[in-house]
Amino acid sequence: MGSYPNPFQPSRPYGLDYEQRLDVGVVTRFFNSVYAWMAAGLALTAAVAWWTSTRPDVMARIGPLIWLLFIVEIVLVMVVAGAVNRISASVATVLFLVFSALNGLTLSGIFLIYAQATIASAFVVAAATFAATSFFGFVTRTDLTRFRSLFFMGLIGLVIASIVSIFWHPTLLVVAINYLGVLLFVGLTAYDTQRLKLIALQTQNNPALAARLSISGALALYLDFLNLFLFILSIMGGNDRRR
Repeated sequence: MGSYPNPFQPSRPYGLDYEQRLDVGVVTRFFNSVYAWMAAGLALTAAVAWWTSTRPDVMARIGPLIWLLFIVEIVLVMVVAGAVNRISASVATVLFLVFSALNGLTLSGIFLIYAQATIASAFVVAAATFAATSFFGFVTRTDLTRFRSLFFMGLIGLVIASIVSIFWHPTLLVVAINYLGVLLFVGLTAYDTQRLKLIALQTQNNPALAARLSISGALALYLDFLNLFLFILSIMGGNDRRR
């Protein structure tokens, strides 16, 4: 979402007092669209993951292609997030739904690793945590962009630690990664929610741009929620993995 005006520029005269300039109806419609598409993406991911887990023949074909699927997903995220100002809302929507479906394929293994009761419990905990954190990001007057560099460094560190844990996975490292992952995506949920509220302000007179950015916003919150869920699932299911 690179080319919309940055409402956090130092020259901005209102600080974070954007409520005085923001039509409540505008921000409500924008977030209704964001959350609706995010929920649609998560539902599609869950449906595809569950269906795939019931088809051993499909699971067998996915195995050799897993890294290719990851690469395609990364490309789709980059296109939706980086080219959102150059593609239509309908194209962005299709790409987002394709990404959600592919994610369902790559995540289908969790239904074979964890009991369904554990998955359901982790989802409820993740949903409650996400809702509370997103609400905080929506109402807080603290400028969360001051933590942008910290979040970025945290993501890099988490990726490196996760790669290391593939080859060397002592229990303490895995536990640390899980809890740090939860903390990181709690912070990112609040940050992204506040950023989206300001995007609603910047695009309130440009419905076409708002429609496109609502899709990329849905993608951002989708990724925040999904990662939060996966880390919580790993914590809750640590002793409940199917053998």
